[in-house]
Amino acid sequence: MKILVIGSTGQVARALAREAGAHEVVRIGRPQIDLAHPTGIADIIGQISPDAIINAAAYTAVDRAEDDIEAARALNETAPAVLARAAGARGIPFLHLSTDYVFNGLGGAPYAETAATAPLNIYGQTKADGEQAVMGVNPDALIVRTSWVYAHEGTNFVRTMLQLAAGRDALNVVDDQIGRPTEAHALADALLELVEHLRGGAAGGLLHVANSGEASWKDLAEASISGAGLSTPVTGIPTSAYPTRARRPGDTRLDLSKAQAVYGITLPDWQESLERCLEMMGMSGRRV
Repeated sequence: MKILVIGSTGQVARALAREAGAHEVVRIGRPQIDLAHPTGIADIIGQISPDAIINAAAYTAVDRAEDDIEAARALNETAPAVLARAAGARGIPFLHLSTDYVFNGLGGAPYAETAATAPLNIYGQTKADGEQAVMGVNPDALIVRTSWVYAHEGTNFVRTMLQLAAGRDALNVVDDQIGRPTEAHALADALLELVEHLRGGAAGGLLHVANSGEASWKDLAEASISGAGLSTPVTGIPTSAYPTRARRPGDTRLDLSKAQAVYGITLPDWQESLERCLEMMGMSGRRV
């Protein structure tokens, strides 16, 4: 199966290529396409002639999006709709990645796919609008919401914490935001399986996919640091003590029961996947 992945250098796109197995993964991004001005996408899809398309590209700079609204909207709403329409016109299964930040974090329990969205920031709003835009032009599309994605490469929370821990005596990390940390390669495995389901005639719609278990940012920082063999202490602080340009939701745990019940997909516990990530970084159990 030939899978066209939109977003050539992102951590999920690279994980998809690494986990592809017998599948052929074709990744495209700049300079082949400019998602801020997504003209010619239909022609590119026609040239590649994929069996399925995964859109792993997005504007993910949460704080910068507050002042860069048009760019965030172009990548998170306009471009996904163009891709979804082009895929639908050719009868190509289309999977689009979204985020837990479409929720406000005030529900007090894991969010099911049927829960109403209520984003707190521009990033979340443009992703929520992107979901609606995709479904509006391609009802057969599958939208996969995930959360707190990190990988052994690229820029992400885990790598940032390890870099800071190596150079500081102590860290302060927010402990009142809760979610499901998700390792990119574990997510990629699930996405590849879902594409096969779509190819087999599975229905589209919304689906939540993330690593099992839950954690605060402090929990993830501590586990990353200790797992890498570092001993830098981490102190938990409230969100109010770490103001950011964009508001963050407090509890965006996703309800994962539909993925298991409908597709038989259950990702490992987040701590297990974190250990795998640290091993890929060559830092598992390292002592300094």
